[in-house]
Amino acid sequence: MARLLVLTRDGATALAFLALVALIAAKLNDRPDIQHHGAFHAADGDSLVLDGERMRLDGIDAPELSQTCERQGQDWACGRQAQHTLQQLVSDNSTQCGGNERDRYDRLLVTCRNNAGSINARMVASGMAVSYGRYQQEEGQARARKLGLWAGHFEMPRDVRDQARHESSGLQRLIGGWTGWE
Repeated sequence: MARLLVLTRDGATALAFLALVALIAAKLNDRPDIQHHGAFHAADGDSLVLDGERMRLDGIDAPELSQTCERQGQDWACGRQAQHTLQQLVSDNSTQCGGNERDRYDRLLVTCRNNAGSINARMVASGMAVSYGRYQQEEGQARARKLGLWAGHFEMPRDVRDQARHESSGLQRLIGGWTGWE
């Protein structure tokens, strides 16, 4: 009987300790959003800069700045158009962007809003960005209406980046082979 009481007490103590650790971990993860307000500069179709802070719109992926797409048999500068569209959306002083996580490039991952609503969602809904984990409904509507990128053929921005990295590493190997600096 005494052994059962000791086991019960020890189990309850261990459970209470684990609950305390879980609460502490949750509190540490509960970082407040970093908020920015004002007229932002669009670095490309999914990246912003304000007062030296680099930000990336969370949940979307826009064409690379140099990326071209095809529409009605013609190439068009879809990366530049995505940047232009985002710039129009964030140039209003009422724009607010907030987030509390950073990507591998140390950019703050943000969701942005202004008087007209969610800028992240509007980029996808206009067809100038694709869903990247969020905004699937907006992407489906843009795709059905053949807006922006969906009006023709394009490579997914991730594939363009992967291809550029692959070509870059191949060039580095080639130069390294010539110079012996592998």
